[in-house]
This record gives sequence, structure tokens and C-alpha cells, in this order.
Amino acid sequence: MADDREPPALFDDEAETPETNPDEQVNGNPLIGETTEISLNDEEAKADTTPEENDKGSSDLAADGNEEKSEISAAASVDVTNLSKPSEDDSEPAPKEKPEEKEIEEEEEDDTFDMNIKVTDPEKIGDGMGSYMVFKVTTVTSMPTFKNSETSVKRRFSDFLGLHDRLNSKFLHLGKIVPPAPEKSVVGMTRVKLGKGEESTPVDFISKRRAALERYLNRVARHPTLREDPDFRQFLEADGLPRAKDTAALSGGGLKRFVKSVGDTMFQLTTKMSESDQWFEEKQQQIETLDQQLKKLHLSMETLAMQRKELSSCTAGFAKSTAMLSNAEEHATLSRALSQLAEVEEKIEQLHVQQADSDFYVLAELLKDYIGLIQAVKASFQERVRSYSNWQHAQQMLTKKREALVKLELASKNEKLPQAQEEVKEWEHKVEKGEEDFGKISKAIQKEMARFEKNRVKDFRESLIKYLEDMMESQQQLIKYWEAFLPEAKAIA
Repeated sequence: MADDREPPALFDDEAETPETNPDEQVNGNPLIGETTEISLNDEEAKADTTPEENDKGSSDLAADGNEEKSEISAAASVDVTNLSKPSEDDSEPAPKEKPEEKEIEEEEEDDTFDMNIKVTDPEKIGDGMGSYMVFKVTTVTSMPTFKNSETSVKRRFSDFLGLHDRLNSKFLHLGKIVPPAPEKSVVGMTRVKLGKGEESTPVDFISKRRAALERYLNRVARHPTLREDPDFRQFLEADGLPRAKDTAALSGGGLKRFVKSVGDTMFQLTTKMSESDQWFEEKQQQIETLDQQLKKLHLSMETLAMQRKELSSCTAGFAKSTAMLSNAEEHATLSRALSQLAEVEEKIEQLHVQQADSDFYVLAELLKDYIGLIQAVKASFQERVRSYSNWQHAQQMLTKKREALVKLELASKNEKLPQAQEEVKEWEHKVEKGEEDFGKISKAIQKEMARFEKNRVKDFRESLIKYLEDMMESQQQLIKYWEAFLPEAKAIA
């Protein structure tokens, strides 16, 4: 038996790769290295051959040297690569993300649009509960899609809400991050509606709303897809807009939005997605952590702004008391010093007001905007879960339809077969469509997150620099005030 047995194929000079059986590879242990398998086959061959054949094989191997061994190892590794099919777990998605990230960076670099939107001149129209506020929206742009390089239109708050609803319905299910519109305030608008005259109008509320509307429009304009939307261009250019409906807080539309929010919350609680993509899992955790930290920081900034406002009020009271004391003082030098101190305190009170405005408008409102943007990010992630749920539902229905078709075929109910086959084809199409939609929204969210992170870093960098510059200017001005007052204090005899 040993004389009739042929040497292994690995030692045949004419064979470039070893002849292996794929079934044996699958049934065996495919994870064992091929070098070990070759040595085992070599020992078995030597055990079954005669001493003369062993001497001959040893001389042949010695003649061939290390070059033949390297060729055999290379051939064996190539053969294993060809025979073993990589599983889904062995695939590496990281290299696939690199071209997408590069593509996103190229899109941002090519984005050379020029658009600046200002919201100014708040004006109250009408009296009583039927009154409303309108704002002047001025757009300066070099984009060719706009009719004029500069346009000015009048818009009321409900128009902004209507624009957001239309953009949200168009782009949210595609995975786009739609900036949230400013929040409604029933108390603030009631004070505006019931106020009579300019003195009773809450200026602070109106100025905050104007700034929030301006930031909202500029955020939409920065998005390369949203700014090309016809509804957005119409909002900035058209002289008149159709009346936005169901935007009031206490209306049928408000009730519908409340019911929808409750339904979305229930969907989030009852629908769980077994996340297989580590990128999305990490991003969701990052977003949750960022949301919590921004809320804490926003609360601290609002508290700081309020305390600085209180400090300005106390400083103003101290200035008035010092001025009254200077008028009652009989000593001329001391009276003049107290009067100068009162003037210094009045100037310092203005510095505190300016710094409080900087605390609020530069940092606190930025944090509030990004808390809202994070909710928009979560909404886009939830739309991905919804897309996945629709896909899985289609797969389950397809399985049921196929089982029903098999039962009909076994029962020989030929009259119902055409309808069952048509239903199977219909659900097969829905499964393909669901898988395609899930892939599209996943890629869209990855691009949106890259843009979100880039804009977030840019916005916080600019705001922090502006905030520090304002604080340094305020402190330098404060030093000048006290240096100017120092000679008056030393002159008191």
C-alpha cells in the first residue's frame, strides 16, 4: 500500500497550489494554520513511504532549498484565502468610512456660498389679543438661485414656525438634521398683546426672540441642502406668504403635535434596535453625554447672567446712595470724592449690564441652540430606527406570505396561487426598498454628524473668543475707571 500511494500534491513541482477539498475545509477546522497542516501531511507521507523514497525526497528538498518552501507557504496561504469566505464579523467597515469622510470634507471646502440674514425692526401690528409682531428679514447673498442679491421682507413669528414644519416634513425622514425653530412663549406673547404703548412692551422678550429668529435662519442657510429648498427661498424673497396654520400653542395643531410627541415617545420606549454598527452606538452615547453636559452648563450660564444683572442693580443703588451722601457732606474734598465715586459706580453698573448681555447672548443662547440641535440629532437617529423597524416588518410579512404560498402549493389550491405569488413579489419589493432606505438614511446621518461636529467646534470657538474679548475689554475699562478715581481718593485730607 505504501508503494502505490502517491506523494502529496504539495511536493509536486508542476502543482502551484495544493489540491484541497472545500468540504473538508468547512467540516474540519478552518482556523488551523496551513503551515501546521503541511507538516502533518509531510510526516504522514514519510511514515507510509519506504526508506529509499524518504532518502530521495530528502535529497530533492535539500536541492530545492528554502525557495521552494517559501513558494509552498505562499501557495498554501493563497489557497486558504480563496477557499475561506470571510464572514460579516470579519469585515472591517473602517476603511469604507474614510472615503465618505474625505467626501464630506471636500463638500465643505467647495461650499463657498455667501449669505447673511438679519432680523431687525420688530413691530407690533394691531391691539389686544388679535395683535402680533412682525420682523424685517434682510438677506444679502451672492447665490445664483436667488433673484436679487439683497431682499427685505416682513415676517411674523408664525411664518417661521410654518417654515420649520415644512422643512421638517421634507428632510427629517431622509436623515437630515433640521435646526429647530425658536420656542413659543404663551406668557411672553400675552404680555406683548395686552401691553399698551412702547413703555409696557417687554423689550427684553422681543429682543431675545429677534436674536433667536436670526440665528435660526442663518443655521438653515448654512445647510447645503436646506438652503436650496424652494420653501426657504420663498420665505426670504416672496412679498407675501400663505398664512401658516396650526402654529399656535393653544390650537388644534398644538394638540396634534402633543399627541404626535406622545406617540414618538411610546415608539422609542417600545421599539428596540439591536445596533450592529459600532459607529452609531458610539455616536448615540456621545450625543447623550453632550446633551447632559450642555444642559448643566446652560443652567450655570443663565444663573451667572441673572446674578450679574442683580449685581448691576445693586451697583446702581449704591451709586445713588453715594450721590445723596455727597450732597449732604459738608467737607468739600470728601464731598467731591464721593460724587466721583458715585459716577464711577454708575459706569461700572453699565459694564455689569453689558457683561450680563454677553453672558446671555454669546454663550447661554448658543448653548440653548445646541441643546435644541441635539434634539434634532436624536430625531434623525430615531428616524433611522423607524426605517429599520419598517424593514424588519417587511421581512416578517414576506416570511408569512411565503409560508402561505407553500401551504397553497401543497394543498393544490391553484386558483389562489396567482394572488399569493403577487403578494410575495410585492413584499419582496418592500423588503428591498426598506433595506435600501435604511442604507441611505444611515449614510446621510453619518454625513450630517460630520457636518454637525465641524460646525459645533467652529461655533463654540468663535463664541468663546468673542466672550473672552468682551470680558477682557470690560475688565480693562474697569481698571481705567478705578485708576482715574484714585487721585480723588488720595486728595481727601
